[in-house]
Amino acid sequence: MQEHKDLMEWASNCVKHALVHIGEHSNTSLTKILDVGQAWKHGKASVGDARSAALAAIAIANELKDPAKISAARAIGHAVATAHMADHALRAVDYALKALNNEDRPSEKQWQNQQLPESIRTLVLTARK
Repeated sequence: MQEHKDLMEWASNCVKHALVHIGEHSNTSLTKILDVGQAWKHGKASVGDARSAALAAIAIANELKDPAKISAARAIGHAVATAHMADHALRAVDYALKALNNEDRPSEKQWQNQQLPESIRTLVLTARK
């Protein structure tokens, strides 16, 4: 269970970092959705709550026109969906990368990898190859 929580924390942090780069870090609709993932991590929200929040992020993404903002909203949805299935963490960070300019992606991916806690480092790095 700790690995699952660590995946949630890592994915959420990576998504928040990308949001800052694209200027969406103050979008309260999206940050409130991310907060549900943190609440789940601390036992204050159910998997069902996280699923509902993830679906809300997808609904927001479907209303957007800007590709970077669409990717950011999808990243948030996947980060929160990590509560349901740990594999969503990898999709979250991939969408976070997609939200950035092409030239920023390699350094951001390196930053993401540097944020990995030891408990999930090997698991994630192997999956990202």
